[in-house]
Amino acid sequence: MSAHIRIPRMFSRASAVSALTVAAVGGTVATPGCPPEAEAATVAAKALRIAASKKGAPYKYGAAGPKRFDCSGLTQYAYKRAGKRLPRTAAAQYNRTRHIKAAARKGGDLVFFHSGGGVYHVGVYAGGGRLWHAPKTGQVVRLERIWTKKVWYGHVR
Repeated sequence: MSAHIRIPRMFSRASAVSALTVAAVGGTVATPGCPPEAEAATVAAKALRIAASKKGAPYKYGAAGPKRFDCSGLTQYAYKRAGKRLPRTAAAQYNRTRHIKAAARKGGDLVFFHSGGGVYHVGVYAGGGRLWHAPKTGQVVRLERIWTKKVWYGHVR
């Protein structure tokens, strides 16, 4: 079975083949007329990938990477590497985000666990009701289902 690809006039046959080759091996291609944001992954998606890359890193209270993390240290580290600065604590990070409803959450948004009006834990939303987080002493950074409805979501600006 052969695939036929229509090449827009703005591309020569050679540049279209080069673009297809780059895309096939996982690269990105600058497309005339597309904004740079559309060409690169979003900051949130980058932060999500960075948090996931820390799978298995040990929890350590007060640690912000690159080898050990507490919950807000992991989110701060992931976003810093993705190009955004966040404050150090979960509560301060909550105050810095744009608060969103659960229906609007996307991968890379932050998940804040709260009790009595105060935020006590944070992780990076991974989609499908799961998050990457650094749970507690004796555990490691891991992907886990969100286990309670007492969560708020925030989008990093």
